[in-house]
Amino acid sequence: MNGAESLVRSLLASDVDVCFTNPGTSEMHFVAALDHVPGMRSILALFEGVATGAADGYWRMARKPASTLLHLGPGLANGLSNLHNAKKAGSGVVNIVGEHASTHIALDAPLTADIEGIARPVSQWVQTSLSTADVGADAARAVQAARTAPGQVATLILPGDTAWTEGGAVAGPLAPPAPEAVAGDLLDRAAATLAQEGALLLLGGGALTAENLELAGRIATATGCALMGEWASARTERGAGRVNIPRVPYPIDQALQALAPYDKIVLMGAREPVGFFAYPGKPARLTRPDVSFVPLASADMDLSAALEALAQATGAAAEVPELTPAGLPDLPALSPLTPDSMAPVIARAICEGAIVVDETVTSGRSLGPVTAGAPPHSWLQNCGGSIGYGMAVSIGAAVACPDRKVLALISDGSGMYMPQALWTMAREGLDITVLIFANRAYQILRGELTNVGVQNPGPRAIDMLSLDRPALNWAEMARGMGVEASRVEDTAQLDQALAAAMATPGPVLIEALM
Repeated sequence: MNGAESLVRSLLASDVDVCFTNPGTSEMHFVAALDHVPGMRSILALFEGVATGAADGYWRMARKPASTLLHLGPGLANGLSNLHNAKKAGSGVVNIVGEHASTHIALDAPLTADIEGIARPVSQWVQTSLSTADVGADAARAVQAARTAPGQVATLILPGDTAWTEGGAVAGPLAPPAPEAVAGDLLDRAAATLAQEGALLLLGGGALTAENLELAGRIATATGCALMGEWASARTERGAGRVNIPRVPYPIDQALQALAPYDKIVLMGAREPVGFFAYPGKPARLTRPDVSFVPLASADMDLSAALEALAQATGAAAEVPELTPAGLPDLPALSPLTPDSMAPVIARAICEGAIVVDETVTSGRSLGPVTAGAPPHSWLQNCGGSIGYGMAVSIGAAVACPDRKVLALISDGSGMYMPQALWTMAREGLDITVLIFANRAYQILRGELTNVGVQNPGPRAIDMLSLDRPALNWAEMARGMGVEASRVEDTAQLDQALAAAMATPGPVLIEALM
């Protein structure tokens, strides 16, 4: 077999059976190998950022890596923003990047690039296969790296001649290293800290599963500590019958206020809270100057075992956690669409088992409290801050969980970074409802203009943050890529459109004019 076939067979042997792809000439032997080796589902994306974002979403829901197939340095570069988000989310991704044949690199052809140099900032593991005989083993090592807790981005670079030359060998799966356990002295210190007044247990990463949140709820009942989640999480299990926790707010003043009561914070899969940006005259750290931190468990540790140990240390194992009662807000009176008027309508549309992908930094701030009592669901957020993640991540989530409805909440400015995702949704028939918050502005940046101290911005500054010259028409764009679409302008229309979309298999887009 050639190197490309050994690559596909080795990926399959390591249980990597989905590939999000945008191939080019250097990857044609991999493409051809898909015809000879059954078992790999290959999904075409029209932009590499869609492929990398989809792999991120797949990991979050399947808890195993997918692969991407990207074309040389420029193809990898097109996917970097969502690889940045995947790395920050702790998602396991295996990138396969084609390279020129080794004899061609010295000629400095137009597409020659430093692929390893491009890959390193967004990858925890980078390797170039040096011969056909290495390809299978390198693939197994890439999957092993991607599965290393909490999940890592692994990039394997495959020169064209290693793909087409005969002599490939299949490599079996390699077990990732076991995650580190919590230290006994820190465990005792954390247990004692949480029993004191002004203590907070701050959760992130794998601590936000339904089971781990229940353990955290037991600990809160036993100790009296408060619970809170990081501003963004890769995946939080929410809804009726689960432990609901607030998250650190994005706006800096609100975050400072929310964290002000706590002078003792135990970190469980979370980092010390800091602002997204520096602002004139405001602190970068969101906690009190006198706060003491107990870094009990980082995101790459066994957080389930850490919470179990903490529950034992605090005497919380038999406690009853406070669970969220079922309850939905009333349908609002007929009104124009605003973030506040839309929130209860969205809450009523969330069905049991739904996967909500949230890319609404400003428009979605009202969603947390009103969706807490919705049927049990998963909530996915952007951990890296590079916009354009939402529709791509929705693809991966839908592929990983074809029996669950995906509801993607996307701001219009963010959506324009990856609109090609709609085509892949249609091509694959994915069960995704996309709700576009069409405020026709980079609304988050209008707020940031004030936050950084710009007073009374003029018309040219405002024009740079507006999307209304000309106005976008998402419904027409979606239909042009094969997705059923509609536009709504008030709460009644939104309620009807969401009910119909959530009951319709396959992709649907709703453009909500705000």
